[in-house]
Amino acid sequence: MSESPSRLITPDARPDDRLDQTLRPRLLTDVIGQEQVKENLTILIAAARKRQEPLDHVLFYGPPGLGKTTFSHVLANEMGVSIKITAGPAVERAGDLAAILTNLHAGDILFIDEIHRLGRAVEEVLYPAMEDFALDIVIGKGPSARSIRLKLPRFTVIGATTRLALVSAPLRARFGAVYRLDYYDLPAMVTIVKRAANLLAVHADQSGIDEVARRARGTPRVALRLLRRVRDFAQVRADGTITSEVAHDALNLLNVDPLGLDEVDRRVLRTIIEKYSGGPVGLNTIAASIGEEPDTIMDVVEPYLLQLGFLDRTPQGRVATKRAYDHLQLPYNIENQQPRLI
Repeated sequence: MSESPSRLITPDARPDDRLDQTLRPRLLTDVIGQEQVKENLTILIAAARKRQEPLDHVLFYGPPGLGKTTFSHVLANEMGVSIKITAGPAVERAGDLAAILTNLHAGDILFIDEIHRLGRAVEEVLYPAMEDFALDIVIGKGPSARSIRLKLPRFTVIGATTRLALVSAPLRARFGAVYRLDYYDLPAMVTIVKRAANLLAVHADQSGIDEVARRARGTPRVALRLLRRVRDFAQVRADGTITSEVAHDALNLLNVDPLGLDEVDRRVLRTIIEKYSGGPVGLNTIAASIGEEPDTIMDVVEPYLLQLGFLDRTPQGRVATKRAYDHLQLPYNIENQQPRLI
């Protein structure tokens, strides 16, 4: 059973993130970070407006919590159209998708989260809808069955996925614009935390904001969650103001270290280093050793550890780097590592 839902720094959405809706930027000018993606979207929007056409289909991919859903709402606001939201696992049958498509109006945006989890039969309905703005319906069964093509208004599909490789090639080819969202740098995270503190009326000085931003793993969703927990700590254990010392004590109490690693991250690293001599070791072996799901480690834990340079992926498995040893204050001896097969 995966432990990730209880992790404070998991980038996946949780029920207590509902306040984040009020913190979401409405327009591209309000979005902080992701400069290259913003510039490309600015051109995409301007061109669509000039031609008085709906936006081309857009696919966002990257680790969870970086703003894929936020960007879809921003695009809807910029174009002045409605947005319908669904998720890949929620669209179980082709008829479910047909019902959604027939309720769209011209220019509307259909946002499909976790689009890589759409079923094959559902994808077959989506292809002509995206390409020809038509819906093929089969009426009857057997020899008397016949196909009817319904015209749909021109609309935009925005897909979001954390696993681009699992999006089928035919579906990926139907998106005119594909953008990757990367982890945010520290200056962007500081600005995001400062903006959120102002909107939530949280009293925080610059050093306190810097401390929260530094430990947020370059992920806005995590930053907003940490800010709320530090605010609670400041109100109960301090005078209500988030200073560097208050944020430091609060986040240490929550087991979030200065680089944003929590107990699960450290267990993964310690397992590789102490149990398997630094690696290489397979993903399933790591997962079994710490009682986590392999998908949780691959999607939630590994990306940030790779970003920090604490892990290497090799054909034989995962290997802990010298940086990981240094962070955990463990002696590094490359000769202790298991030999890698050539």
